Amino acid sequence: MADTLKSTPTVLPDVTRNLAGLLAPAAAVLLVALVVAAVVGAWPPFVAVESGSMAPAVERGDLVVVTSTERFPWGGLVGSHEPGAPTRLGGPGDVAVFAPPQSGDRPILHRIAFSVSEGEDWTERADPALLDGSCEALTSCPAPHGGYVTYGDANGEYDQSAGLAPVVRPEWIGAKALVSVPNLGWVRVGIDAAIARFGIGPTMLGVGGLAAILGGVGATVIGWVGKRRRV
Repeated sequence: MADTLKSTPTVLPDVTRNLAGLLAPAAAVLLVALVVAAVVGAWPPFVAVESGSMAPAVERGDLVVVTSTERFPWGGLVGSHEPGAPTRLGGPGDVAVFAPPQSGDRPILHRIAFSVSEGEDWTERADPALLDGSCEALTSCPAPHGGYVTYGDANGEYDQSAGLAPVVRPEWIGAKALVSVPNLGWVRVGIDAAIARFGIGPTMLGVGGLAAILGGVGATVIGWVGKRRRV
C-alpha cells in the first residue's frame, strides 16, 4: 500500500502551482491598484488620458493618478485664479475629473478656474483671453447653478465659453489629479476601444488570455534563467 501511494503522480499540486504562476501577475496588479485606491480614496485610482486638451504637461496616452476631492492632506478644490493656488500637472489650480450629464461614459479631465454662484455673471472675473463673447452670448452665463468654471490647458478657452460643458456642479466631480505617468494609459485606452467594438465579454476573455500567456512566458523565462544559473 505504501509503495502504491509513493508512485502515484502528483498531478493536482503541479496544476495548482502552474495556475498560481499564471495568475500571480494579475493578482499583483490588482493588489497595487487596491493599495493605491486605499491611499487616495478614489476608485478607479487611475485615469487614462484620451485627448490632448491638457498638453503639454499631460498628453494623450498618459496615466493620471487621482484622489478624492476631500482626501487628506490635499484638501478641497482650488481654482487656478485663486491666490496662492498650488501647482498641479504643470499649472496652478486643481485638475478635476468630472462627468456632466451629456458626457456619457467619457469623463473630462480639465483644470478648475474658479467657483461661481447661481445667477452670477462670472465673465466679470474671467480671463478675457479665455472667453468668446459676453455673458449674454454664452449659454452657461449667468451661471444656471453653483459650481465651477473649467478649461483644458491646451484649449485656450473656458469649457463654458466653448460649449464643452456647463458650469460644473460639485456632484459631477469624481476625483482630482495628483500626478501623471507618460504613456502608461495606452493599455486602458486600448481596452476601452476593444470594449466599444467587441463588447465587454470578449474583451475581458481576450485580456485574460493574454495575461495568462504573458504570465506563462514570464514564468518559463524565469525558470530557464534559474536553471542556467544553477548549471
